Amino acid sequence: MQKSIVLPALMLCGVYLPSFTYALEMEHVLVTTPIHKTDAQTALPVTVLKGEELRDKVASNLGETLANMPGLANASFGPAVGQPVIRGQQGARVTVLQNGTGSGDASNTSADHAVAVEPVLADSIEVLRGPSTLLFGGGAIGGVVNVIDGRVPESAPEQLSGALELRHGSVNDENTAVFKLEGGNEQAAFYVSGVKRETNNIAIPDYAASTPDEHQRENKGQIANSDSELSSFTLGGSYFFDLGYIGLAVNRLDNEYGLPPGAHAAHEDEHLGAEQEEAGEEIIRLDMQQTRYDLRGAILPHNLSEDHIIESVRWALSYSDYQHDELEQDEATGISERGTRFSNEAWEGRIELVHRELAGLHGALGMQFVQSDFSAIGAEAFIPQTELSRYGLFIVEDFHYNDVVYELGARLDKDSFKPKGAIAEESYNSLSLSTSALWQVDEQWQLGAALSSSERAPVTEELFSNVAANLGDYITHAASGVIELGNRQLSTERANNAELSLSYQSELVDGFITAYYNDFSDYIYLANSGSVQDETDIFAYRQQDATFTGVEFEFSLALGEALAGEFDLSLFGDAIKGELKNGADVPRMPPSRLGSRLDYNRGPFNTYLSVIDAAKQNKPGDFELSTAGYTRWDAGASYRFNEGGAQEYLLFVKLKNLTDEEIRGSVSFLRDSAPEAGRSVEFGMRVNF
Repeated sequence: MQKSIVLPALMLCGVYLPSFTYALEMEHVLVTTPIHKTDAQTALPVTVLKGEELRDKVASNLGETLANMPGLANASFGPAVGQPVIRGQQGARVTVLQNGTGSGDASNTSADHAVAVEPVLADSIEVLRGPSTLLFGGGAIGGVVNVIDGRVPESAPEQLSGALELRHGSVNDENTAVFKLEGGNEQAAFYVSGVKRETNNIAIPDYAASTPDEHQRENKGQIANSDSELSSFTLGGSYFFDLGYIGLAVNRLDNEYGLPPGAHAAHEDEHLGAEQEEAGEEIIRLDMQQTRYDLRGAILPHNLSEDHIIESVRWALSYSDYQHDELEQDEATGISERGTRFSNEAWEGRIELVHRELAGLHGALGMQFVQSDFSAIGAEAFIPQTELSRYGLFIVEDFHYNDVVYELGARLDKDSFKPKGAIAEESYNSLSLSTSALWQVDEQWQLGAALSSSERAPVTEELFSNVAANLGDYITHAASGVIELGNRQLSTERANNAELSLSYQSELVDGFITAYYNDFSDYIYLANSGSVQDETDIFAYRQQDATFTGVEFEFSLALGEALAGEFDLSLFGDAIKGELKNGADVPRMPPSRLGSRLDYNRGPFNTYLSVIDAAKQNKPGDFELSTAGYTRWDAGASYRFNEGGAQEYLLFVKLKNLTDEEIRGSVSFLRDSAPEAGRSVEFGMRVNF
């Protein structure tokens, strides 16, 4: 058995949270951190998913890819939409990055909007748990997910390389094709990739609705209108010079998907009239397009003399032109009408300067800006066109004293909102601070503690949804089927976070346990108000203090050799409780979970069996439904041949939800109308060359 490593420490925003072990020769240099340490050196609370682990867990959306890891969950809104949940936080509190800058989509404006990031193209995914506002602003008050795909090459390739993958999934007749090609020389490099995916309606064990009425009983064994079609193509290139590189990439993403019928209320559309109800039920589809440009560059460490105070400089500029149409289609006639067009035109820039050790301190200075123009236009537009300006400055420093590493950081942000029309502008200033210490007790034990105070400004939908209308004139969000009511009186929310971690590493066992306490002042949340307009529920953004308490752990045990191979066992678990100041439960919290996985490796052959047991979530929040507990079994196997040759082949098969368990995610708005997929067989082949 190769000796393995774990992420060893804690940094600015919390304590380390390893999820995987890697051989020492596979150290991963973190892209998400400004100092760019390896995952064996940083104290940041980060999980790295890469290589075969990524290939094993990757799914059709980001939330599902990360869901079965400690502290993470999937806010599903049908199979095409999976937003990541970190320690119970989702939406505007979780920042999704594409190679270090924002995804530039509309995923944080509503739970039904897909993240415009394709995980199947990723080289690695880095997840920063806990408040990461110090590095990426208030949107990261819950955590950060950075999807890294190398579309702008940072180093000259040694030779032409690429990959081709084909996979099929039985649960929804999914067919996915992926390709990637990279090459160049010492002066320039190029990158080309693409993905094409088509799916049909997803199969489920029983009825889609947990308590189906007469009409819903006709929809058994599948989730209607859950099919999708996606294509993505990326072209990038870089030029290398004496001090570093500069590169440009462009990506085009097209994604059309349906929303389960339970995602929206059956309501009479004003411009179609009552005849529509007689013709057939209305279904909702989203047609998404995004064109994204990334311009990046760096002055790299090995190109500067050691006596130079500057160690490295990295910068990135991205532009995203995003839009999606919410299409209302009559099931009987097939007639489609555009209800609302959401668009987001966004610029984001970031620069990080890392300095060498100065008076015992080693760290980085940075600046970040975001300029975006967000709008929702159409008969059912409930958010006014709004211009957002965000500017941030941050500093991160660390120093060593005996066996302890101390780290300090600070960030200052200014957010300004300019809505169109008669709505007044809003502006917010926020300050975030962090300190931590890691004690290397001995060669095997580490103890870490961290304190942080992070601040987040409200976002556009929290402030301005339906604020220009009165009861009786509120506009329903057709895709979600509810009325969302903003609140211009919202103030910034502040999270004071404390974490304590203990980790152990030896040749046979490595792992960690982490406990955290997060005290929010003026926590912003979307809750069912209990009021209705024309039989449509009204959800309102509210604010009050809240606390989150949680624990996470994971341990890996090398069981040794048997049956001419090696066995490894891993155990993990997590639990979180969210409570508002008035004693009510925070809506849509993940359930407590325990999981285990047994791996067997024999040369080119690998196989595994895993189980996750989730408890009942009987604290769903006011006017929300509880979810039952579940036990999910998964298994898989892969075989690699021609290893080390010019072409390397990998055959794989995955058996998901082996017992066909009915699983309803407590973090999902659709837990009562769209359960997770039933039993599935997924198989495919990958060729590396």
